[in-house]
Amino acid sequence: MRASELDAAGIADPALRRSYAACRTLNAAHGRTYYLATLLLPPAKRPAVHALYGFARYADEIVDDLDSPLDTEQQAGWLDAWGGAFLRQEPTRDPVTPAVRDTIARYRIPLDLFASFLASMRMDLTVTSYATHEDLEAYTYGSAAVIGLQMLPVLGHSGVPTEVVAPYARDLGSAFQLTNFLRDVGEDLRRGRIYLPQASLALFDVTAERLARGVVDGPIRRLFAHEIARTREIYRRAEPGIRLLDPTSRDCIRTALLLYRGILDCIEASDYDVFTRRVQVPRRQRLRVAAPALVRAHRARR
Repeated sequence: MRASELDAAGIADPALRRSYAACRTLNAAHGRTYYLATLLLPPAKRPAVHALYGFARYADEIVDDLDSPLDTEQQAGWLDAWGGAFLRQEPTRDPVTPAVRDTIARYRIPLDLFASFLASMRMDLTVTSYATHEDLEAYTYGSAAVIGLQMLPVLGHSGVPTEVVAPYARDLGSAFQLTNFLRDVGEDLRRGRIYLPQASLALFDVTAERLARGVVDGPIRRLFAHEIARTREIYRRAEPGIRLLDPTSRDCIRTALLLYRGILDCIEASDYDVFTRRVQVPRRQRLRVAAPALVRAHRARR
């Protein structure tokens, strides 16, 4: 963690500074798009965003570590024990909890949002597919929409009531998650999961076995085109909410939206091949989006 960010946020306790630094390391290592967007925020806001990302990533690693020696039951026990202690405000030994709890207290973030996130992470250990989009939404609310809601107190929203801006935050979180599902189909299959709803697969005569073959054919192209169009519509619903945020936060979220929505373009450009490699926005494109946003962000702070 950069000392200037911690100083700007008024975080002086050495143990807290170490915890925030651990969260920043997780964000920088695993959330390249999110991390780049976070740099567009005022320094005082960045540690809180790193902490929220660190919490989500730490829980996700318990569930999704393919190299873990633990079986599903053991993973569930570890997640329940850690998550339960976190929610009950009991001591934990992980590096991220002190920063997360400090962020919750500073910004008065409702604890039930973290309970919903942990419930969705728990589902990943037992649920391997979803029948419909409505069924999937119950999962994405906890795994992604609540993260948008956690972020709102940190970002600020220009005197607009929370109940007005919250639906946009939920939609944006869900759109990010649905984009991840499309990008990570091959990786999720190796974990024994399919996040594309079974109703969508059936609509285009695609089976789990067909996906597992990893051959992009006509039905798979039509399936992905359908799901990408649906995800873009959710981005369109979410985008007007950016102007309701505090001016110093808008470029961060707009940049995250543009870059994450760009993953959908890259999936199309790869002819929907999400099976043999991880599709990502090229570095030059990320910089092309972020550079002018950085200039605007500095102007907004002034």
